Amino acid sequence: MPVFTDSIKNLFRTVQEFTVQLCSACCLNNYLEVSNMTNTNKSKPDYKSKRDLVLKKSKSNTKTVIFAGFGIILVLGALIVVWSATGIDPFKPVKEAFSGKQNTKTTASAVSHDVDLFNDGKARHYEYQANNITVRYFIIKSSDGILRAAFDACDVCWRAGKGYFQQGDDMVCRNCGRNFPSNLINEKKGGCNPAPLQREIKDKQLIIQVADILEGQNYFNL
Repeated sequence: MPVFTDSIKNLFRTVQEFTVQLCSACCLNNYLEVSNMTNTNKSKPDYKSKRDLVLKKSKSNTKTVIFAGFGIILVLGALIVVWSATGIDPFKPVKEAFSGKQNTKTTASAVSHDVDLFNDGKARHYEYQANNITVRYFIIKSSDGILRAAFDACDVCWRAGKGYFQQGDDMVCRNCGRNFPSNLINEKKGGCNPAPLQREIKDKQLIIQVADILEGQNYFNL
């Protein structure tokens, strides 16, 4: 079970603030209703009726706060279960140390990666800095033995800035939690599929043209 991070603590603070605001709104509603009753009966104020109204509304508002609290706890519990089961942090974009800087050669026109690095089947993430934007992509050798590359973003969830992580033979979207088999990367595009990135294999090097990397910079212009 993952330990609570600052994002969890921030969520608890948000819940606390929401509860305080809800209670304040309930008290204000009580005050307005009682005031309205007083203005309507200025000649003969009925204090007993006012007291009964306040008590009735207080009980109703207490129930509202309790039910709202239970609902928030259930949602929070479900998010924590998802987090512990999938490794997805649902509260903030992932800022991780990318593991793919070794055996990489960069020129003005292309980035080259040693193909032997991917024989273990593990996805490796890379960054390319351009125009004050960090373009992220990953490379993986799929279950059918083909080296594949894709941007660490998709057409749907790119605004969240979370990207993908590997789970077995799948790449998983950190934002929506959908799984994508490695042998379909570069084959399917659109929707939440990892946006394909052109690559070629030459002399035991996987080569990606800088121009092709720059085609995906809009995914990371957050």
